[in-house]
Formats: sequence, C-alpha cells, structure tokens
Amino acid sequence: MSNAVDSPNTTDNQNKGWFNRFLASVEFLGNMLPHPITLFAIFCVAIIVFSGIADWFGLSAIDPRPEGAAGRDPDGVIEVVSLLSAEGLQRIVTGLVTNFTNFAPLGTVLVALLGVSVAEHSGLLSAAMRGMVMGASKRLVTFMVVFAAILSNTASELGYVVLIPLAAMIFHSLGRHPLAGLAAAFAGVSGGYSANLLLGTIDPLLAGITTPAAQMIDPTYQVGAEANWYFMMISVLLISVLGTLVTEKIVEPRLGKYNPDEASADLAENNIAGLTDKEKSGLKWAGVSLLLVSLLLAWTIVPDDGILRNPDTGLVAHSPFLKGIVVFIFVTFGIPGFVYGRVVGTMKNDKDVIDAMSKSMSSMGMYIVLVFFAAQFVAFFKWTNLGTILAINGAALLQALSLTGPEVFVLFILMCALVNLSLGSSSAQWAVTAPIFVPMLMLVGYAPETIQAAYRIGDSVTNLITPMMSYFGLILAVATKYKKNMGIGTLVATMLPYSLIFFVGWVALFYLWVFVLGLPVGPESPTYYQP
Repeated sequence: MSNAVDSPNTTDNQNKGWFNRFLASVEFLGNMLPHPITLFAIFCVAIIVFSGIADWFGLSAIDPRPEGAAGRDPDGVIEVVSLLSAEGLQRIVTGLVTNFTNFAPLGTVLVALLGVSVAEHSGLLSAAMRGMVMGASKRLVTFMVVFAAILSNTASELGYVVLIPLAAMIFHSLGRHPLAGLAAAFAGVSGGYSANLLLGTIDPLLAGITTPAAQMIDPTYQVGAEANWYFMMISVLLISVLGTLVTEKIVEPRLGKYNPDEASADLAENNIAGLTDKEKSGLKWAGVSLLLVSLLLAWTIVPDDGILRNPDTGLVAHSPFLKGIVVFIFVTFGIPGFVYGRVVGTMKNDKDVIDAMSKSMSSMGMYIVLVFFAAQFVAFFKWTNLGTILAINGAALLQALSLTGPEVFVLFILMCALVNLSLGSSSAQWAVTAPIFVPMLMLVGYAPETIQAAYRIGDSVTNLITPMMSYFGLILAVATKYKKNMGIGTLVATMLPYSLIFFVGWVALFYLWVFVLGLPVGPESPTYYQP
C-alpha cells in the first residue's frame, strides 16, 4: 500500500493515489447530499411535479397481472395518477396524517425498542457483550470480538460506544495491535449490520417498508419481521469466520507491531473492568428468566394445539405468533433486562423501567421526523402508480436482456452497496429503492422476502468504508487514541479488505443458500413469487 494511504492527514498525501482520490470523491459527494429528511421532502415535491408531467404525456403500462386479480383495472392498463391537480391536492391534504400514522415501521420499531431499552439501560447488554469477549480464550478472542459485535446490533449504538473501544483495549492488553481489535469489532458491528441470531429493531423496520412496495403488485401481500431470520442467523457464522480471517491474516500483519509512542493518550490508564460477582449473578438470573420466557413462548406455538398457531389451518404459517413477533422481541428483551437490573441494583422498581423506556423514546425524535417524510414519499409513489409503471418497464428490460436469473441479484446487491456509500441510513435507502426494485424483481419471479435479504447484504458491506456512516467520526476518534496521525484514508484502507471479502462471501452464501440448496431466507418465506 502506498504512503498516500498510510499517512493521509497531509494535503500532499491526500492528493496522491487513486484510492485517496476515490475516498475524497465519496466524501465530497456525500457531503453534497442534503440531510435524509430534506432529501425525502425533495423527493415528495419531485413526485408531485413529475406525476403531473407524466399524466400530461399519457404515461402508462399494460398490467401483467391476470384478469380478475386484486387491484387490476378491468381494461388492464395502469395509468399515472397526477397529484398536480385539484384531486391530487385533496388527496395529499386528507392523507398526510394517515400516511404517517399508518406507516408500519413507526409503531413496530418503537414497540420493539421499548423492550430493548430496558435490557440496554439496565446494563444487561453491555455486561453480556463484555463477558462474551473477555471470557474468550486468547485463540478465540478475535472470533468472539466479531461475533459479539454482530450480536450488539440488537441494541442500536451499544456496539459502537461500548464494544469497539473495548476490543481495542483487549487487543492492547494481549500485546496485539489495538487497531486490529478496533477493526475486528467495527467489521462485526457495521459490516455485519444485518446479521443476527435474534430479531432486532431493524427487522420490523425493513419489513414495514417492503410490504407497501410489494403491495404495488399484490395488494394483499404481507412481509413479516421474521422474513429474513434464517438467512441472517447463518450469516452470523459467515461474517464471524470471515472477519476473524481478515483480521488475523490481512489486517493485523499489515499493521505490524504496535508502537505505543504513536498513541495520543496515556495508555497506562487503559484498564479493562471485568465482570463483578454481582454482574455475573445478574447475567445468570437474566438467563434463567429468558429460558422461562422462551419455554412459555414455545408452549404457545410448538404443540399442534398451540394457542398462537393459525386458528384456521393449525400451522405456524400466517399465525398470530409470526404476525405478533414484535411483541415477543419486546418481551424477550424487557423481562431479562428488568431481572438483571433488579439483581445488580440498576433497576429497583417500575419507575426505573419507565425511565429507561423514556430515555430511548426521547432519542427517537430524528427517526420520527424521518419517518414522517418517508411515509409521504412511499404513499405518493404508490398513489401515482409511477413505481408500478417503472417496475413493469424495468422488468421488461431485464427480460429483454435475459437478466432474470439469480445473477440479477449480484447487480442488485452491488447497486445497493454503491448507493450506501453516500446514503448511509438503512431505512432511508430502502424507502427510496424498495418501491422500484421490489415490484420490478417480483415481476420477474422473485419474492419480496428474498429481495429484502439481498438488499441487506448491500446495505451492510460498505458501511465500513464510507465516511457518511453516522458513527464513522466516533470510530476515527477512538482510533486516534492509539495512532495520533490516523486519518480517514488510513481507517478506510484498513477496513477495505473486510468490505470486499464480506461482499464476495455474503453474495456466495446468498446464492448457495437460496438457489443451490433451495432454503428459505426466513420462516414461511418463499423464494419465488407466484401471482
């Protein structure tokens, strides 16, 4: 690697080399973009204007759905509906509030977060992450760092704020390069963002955006929060193994032996606090409570006469259990979190639980504002039929180019990864792309659940190398503690091998899992869409 990458904090070095120029371009273009909220507001205005122009030109498409299908007009033609008219303005004014309140991700994410907030503010999640990493043997410490980092995604910023600095300290205490520990944890938290063993707040969020996009083609289609659970669970193993190999075979050898003189802070105070006896006891009783909750949930769904099975068919498919999965996310985080808090003394009564929930809700102001404008964008796109027409024409183009096989997902994932370089918000990016690509790929035969799983790969792998990622500045600040001349180029160059190998490995797993083995990406999730 050239010195331009190793020492990017000088003006001369930043102007040298294609890689630094590429990074500078990404940062420049990302900074040119307005705030995601402003971006959605602009998109809403653009859709209103464009729908009027398209209606004036008579833009339309032949509905590919069979005659008599739900939502199909008798004449079989889909025409643009103009919002730049009296009727359009009336619809906007009367639907503005309901677009927001009926936007599925809003309620589901907030309910799930209430439970996660109890586990987070009681200290359960932090203690579990520390115990997992610090209790690992020296041979397994890299694997456990990446593994724990992936699991930390269930609790928003926990991995960034707690685990990444902790991993750097652990590596330093073992005589290893602290930046290798930081990189391993960063790879798991951010590069493995969509992988997890448990359902988290991101699952209902994405499913709530996928559902209205799918309903452009099939008005009755529903995508559940559990839609990608199986694939995300197996992805944990893949990312953990790949992250370990990249750290130990590529990143750490490249960093070389650590020189403490490079530090910008006194590392003598770099002490690691182990778990106290009270914290260990809290983890034990939280585990017992989780087991009891799990057994109770199993009693409602495992027996043939389980009360949460589908009352009409007796099956798990389309059952109250799956439809109410967000409630169980709330319960399985909230109860163990409270039990842990009672044992260690961080939660003594209901007031402490309410305070924890309130703190998390108070931090969601930006998200709620974003959802308001994203909900309008999704609704306007659906009302105008622009998304459906673009999807039909796009599907026709794919068929004309013979790009209807599994290879189409490689291009789709690559596109999502590139967009993610400048638009780092997972929900914002999916709200923009889902109304176009979900219907388009449905029309060439793929189910929304499979399309969403593919999107999550692209949305994750380039988080590591974009300065537009919201926590990138925090990671850089932690890194400069150990290497005072650390710059953006050095950090991105360190993380680039993870990004490239995660992309190749994850796409290969997706192809193997879905198209070779024919396995579903989640419970009752079809691979192909049959109208």
